[in-house]
Amino acid sequence: MRKPKYNRPVKLFIFLAVILLAIFLLIGYIWTVLTTSDFFNVKQVIVRNFDAPFDYLKGRNIFSLDLGSQSRRVFSNYPDCRLVRFSRILPDCIVVDFLKRQPVALVKFYKNFAVDEQGILFYPSAPLEEAGLPVIYGLETKIFAPKPGIKYKRPELDLALNIIKEIKANKSFQGFTLKRIDLASLQSAGFFILLPKQIINYTLPYPQGEWIGFEVRIGEGNIRQKIMILGGLAIQARKDWGNIKYIDLRFKEPLIKLNNVK
Repeated sequence: MRKPKYNRPVKLFIFLAVILLAIFLLIGYIWTVLTTSDFFNVKQVIVRNFDAPFDYLKGRNIFSLDLGSQSRRVFSNYPDCRLVRFSRILPDCIVVDFLKRQPVALVKFYKNFAVDEQGILFYPSAPLEEAGLPVIYGLETKIFAPKPGIKYKRPELDLALNIIKEIKANKSFQGFTLKRIDLASLQSAGFFILLPKQIINYTLPYPQGEWIGFEVRIGEGNIRQKIMILGGLAIQARKDWGNIKYIDLRFKEPLIKLNNVK
């Protein structure tokens, strides 16, 4: 009786299967060695941009640590950070990077919150009013019991962030300071802007060092266009800067109200 002959494709398949099995076994062996060797136990933890203890990581195998899980757990406890990143430096070091949120404004609630450009609230680490950041009012009845680390999708908050963004981007307001944003209602939304200090000190008839500015009533919608119009008006009314009471941009034609005009 003749023995059955294996064709070449079957032999090739068996050969590849044996090779793959050997590779998997080798990888498994190497992984076992890496995750059980004392040589790869964590001896140093470097924490950057934050003061927090991570000594509990020391003595654990650097490969057995789930760094993604560690990042998520720590991140949930620090809402003032936009990213917490764990990384390995072989053979025995873990680096923890804290990337802080950058506040763009202070929000008035039952206690002060900071807000970043993404609209996420967090507790400020310093008196932000002294840092020259604008203060947002009127959200007390729009966002109830705010919590740090949460992004609240409210049209009023989106409007405030849009105003801040467009004023920063407009070169006409270089040196101006956005002092406060009032959001009691979208239709009457507005802000108060301070004149550059050098203009007050050397140009306007006011006591030196006194901060002077004017109100802007902007409403909602077409914020970029309205801020561009405001920049043009501010340049045109340069001589009357210190005498402007408010500028109203809510209607088709902008209105400038001066302090000495009834």
